[in-house]
Amino acid sequence: MTYDVYMHFPVIAIMTLFVGAFCVTLAGKREKLRNVIACISVLVPLTLLSLLIKPVMMDGQIIVYWMGNWEPVEGYAIGIAIEVDPLSLFFGLLVAIAVTASCIYSFQYIKQDDARGSYFTLYLMLSGGVMGIVLSGDLFNIYVMLEVMTFAAVGLTAFRTWNPNAREAAFKYLVVGSVGSTCSLLGTALVYAQCHTLNLAQISAILPGNLNPTMVLAFALLFTGFGCKSFMFPFHPIAADAHGAAPSSVSVLISGVFTKTGVYGIIRVCYFLFRSMGMTSVQTMLVFIGCISMFVCVTMALNQHDFKRLLAFHSISQIGYILTSLGLCTALGVAGGLYHAINHTLFKGLLFLTAGSVLYATGTTYLENLGGLARKMPKTTILFLIGAFSISGIPPFNGFYSKWLIYQATYEKAAETGNIAFALVTVICVVTSVLTLASFIKVGHSVFFGQLAPGCEKAKDPPAGMQLGMGILAALCVFTGLFPNVMMKYIITPAVNVVYNTSLYIDSAMGQGYAAEHLGDAVMPLMNGQLPLIGSWSPISWLVLFVVVLAAVFLVSLTGRGNRVTTCEPDSKHAVFFGGEAAEYSHISGGDLFWGFKHTMRRYLGFMSRVHTGVTNDYVLWAVTATAVILTYCFVFML
Repeated sequence: MTYDVYMHFPVIAIMTLFVGAFCVTLAGKREKLRNVIACISVLVPLTLLSLLIKPVMMDGQIIVYWMGNWEPVEGYAIGIAIEVDPLSLFFGLLVAIAVTASCIYSFQYIKQDDARGSYFTLYLMLSGGVMGIVLSGDLFNIYVMLEVMTFAAVGLTAFRTWNPNAREAAFKYLVVGSVGSTCSLLGTALVYAQCHTLNLAQISAILPGNLNPTMVLAFALLFTGFGCKSFMFPFHPIAADAHGAAPSSVSVLISGVFTKTGVYGIIRVCYFLFRSMGMTSVQTMLVFIGCISMFVCVTMALNQHDFKRLLAFHSISQIGYILTSLGLCTALGVAGGLYHAINHTLFKGLLFLTAGSVLYATGTTYLENLGGLARKMPKTTILFLIGAFSISGIPPFNGFYSKWLIYQATYEKAAETGNIAFALVTVICVVTSVLTLASFIKVGHSVFFGQLAPGCEKAKDPPAGMQLGMGILAALCVFTGLFPNVMMKYIITPAVNVVYNTSLYIDSAMGQGYAAEHLGDAVMPLMNGQLPLIGSWSPISWLVLFVVVLAAVFLVSLTGRGNRVTTCEPDSKHAVFFGGEAAEYSHISGGDLFWGFKHTMRRYLGFMSRVHTGVTNDYVLWAVTATAVILTYCFVFML
């Protein structure tokens, strides 16, 4: 196929989802017709974007489609452009895969619900909004799609009206999310006032070297807006409520693709538009936020009693890995962040679908009411274990390779800069991974192993359609773990290299030579980066990681010492749930396996429990305070 044919694929992929949402509504109560429309609506974008892998990822083309044929006039982009480079296509494929698997799962999963037609209308609107964000080359159009996505997600969060927490969770989502939306809009307005254009490529050519106070304010606002959409700390509490209330098929989208729009926006803002990642202050800010997000949220996850809330906090913890890796501003760091982004979409989507299957079979996700489901749901158990091993970084599943890239990237950054703080980042990453594994030992024991819980006698594996949705994601978890070099060569490396070659993106949209004309010899710290494919597997790196893992395990083991407790019987104040079954049925003991660790950290955990009040006003205060802190930091260290 020629370029003229390929150039239409991205806009068709976006419009198919929106047109599908309209047609699903017209189908009314005709369920089979509605399902066929929904299925076609998600398969078409997946097919079209898959066909773009060859020209975009392998051949290096950047596809530019001007809506209404409004091409640049006298050097200014006045029309809306769809611009697809390897980075856009990377995130577009993430969206298409997650949406397709979740849609197939949904056909059977939501049969227990009313208003199923409205579900698919909102579902496809959300999918279209996300796809529009990652493929758009216009900053304001990204904001519009961001709002479409947000309101569809709010509606889907409140979809199960029989759940007493659904409307409250949706309200929190809407109010706190509005802080991020407001920041994004204000930042966009300031950029337009400075550059007189909204095209990403032209903004990228104009802004470098022009970081005056107005543009620093715009950067801080856009960073905060997209950070809110990624649920980074301290915007994370609303994610737990949303995941707990929304259908599990929707949680796949919120966790797997909604948060990725925030990550994508941060990459575009930091690496492309403002080209600010060469500044130590910006690197430090992103790495710090990533580390706080991953550690705080993994400790919150370890304390959850609800399967879906536990997964929600783990989702933000994994986003912390991605932000940390991107903040290193090295080719290996960006590669690790992007690889973990696709892995997070796959394994976290799989885990949310297994949680939905448990809810479908038993009517609950509360860990104390579950147990022994491996006998009744063997296929679901195997799929859960694949997801659990993947997120915990157990080889040969996909989470291992991406986490390994992140570990080495942080270590190499420490060696390169001589800054021991980056070595500490490596330790935080490994400790977080250890705690992640501990959480899923807890979930596995509580839900699938041990004594069969009362009320679970009639549980069984879900219908074939739901198993197919989970199976697709499980197969991809295995594939991306067993064949990392294939992923690196054809998917990750092209996306990383385009991050380091912004002039190619600019020239594709604005015409050959435009970047050189406007940038000249300006400092371009992110251009021409190259990524070694196999460099992460050196024996020295393995030895370093082994030492770091030993140190992390040693530090974790120390937390159980010094409390002089001779029994592991949990008290009501400090106990954190592990087993769920009565003490006489426990495979280990009647106490919490992690009781010593939790008892030593009881002050920290007690503080976290007190500040996570569940009150909307408090979370809005968190968001506003975080915005003020980011603004202050940027003005102090970027000017």
